[in-house]
Amino acid sequence: MAQTERELRRVPLPLQFRLLEVLRVTRLSPEMIRVTLGGPELQGFQSPSADDHVRVFFPTPGERKPLMPSVGPRGLVFPEGKPRPVSRDYTPRRHDAARGELDLDFVLHGTGPASTWATQAKPGDLLGVGGPRSSVLIPHDFDWYLMVGDSTALPAIGRWMEELPAGARAIALIEVANADEEQQFNTRAQAQVIWLHRNGAEAGSTPLLEDALRNLQFPPGDFFTWLAGEANTLRTLREYLVEERKVDKKWLSVSGYWKRNTADHHEPHD
Repeated sequence: MAQTERELRRVPLPLQFRLLEVLRVTRLSPEMIRVTLGGPELQGFQSPSADDHVRVFFPTPGERKPLMPSVGPRGLVFPEGKPRPVSRDYTPRRHDAARGELDLDFVLHGTGPASTWATQAKPGDLLGVGGPRSSVLIPHDFDWYLMVGDSTALPAIGRWMEELPAGARAIALIEVANADEEQQFNTRAQAQVIWLHRNGAEAGSTPLLEDALRNLQFPPGDFFTWLAGEANTLRTLREYLVEERKVDKKWLSVSGYWKRNTADHHEPHD
């Protein structure tokens, strides 16, 4: 297949803000919690790609309902006279339109507003969700797929694994705190998952992903590469792939979900 037929395609989605209710909370591991959301406003929600992001709005401490923006002619509009709510970007881990459910997975790190909310979440709590604004559609006919990321990339990698068709081939390099943070993926693809354990080292401070990527034996054929996680780590990985591995930039997606010592950092796709 010609390269031009494998170009990524971005499709816009109608921007909508939804007030959703917590249906259940599941502890996936010591450092990850899954919150299942639902409610009438979930109707019409769309998330075509595993790499999608929604903006999550958290209630102010002591309040049950988060302050939600609206869409005005010049962008988002928040109610006057009130502080803007804390918000963060998250991957829709699973959307089941028939059951009216949306899963968001929260990595628990420190005492930030998202971690604190997720740790205390219970059925009946309310959360605001905006988007996705758009979705990047990635063809499913590459010879193989390479996914590299840390714990924050797990929701997207897990969804990718579950949505790849039978016969697809995927390799994932995933850095987590320790063996307790490993997950099982229900996939039809021929998948190889390589878990890398920090074992006490601070997230974003190790060369584990770079070392694993340099030591990886790349299968033959055309491949798509997806990188997500700590921004500084990803710059090193991207440099290696582009300058030494000579990967096609059109077949490479890089997204800095977070940055060490920086609150609410998120870089656009590269």
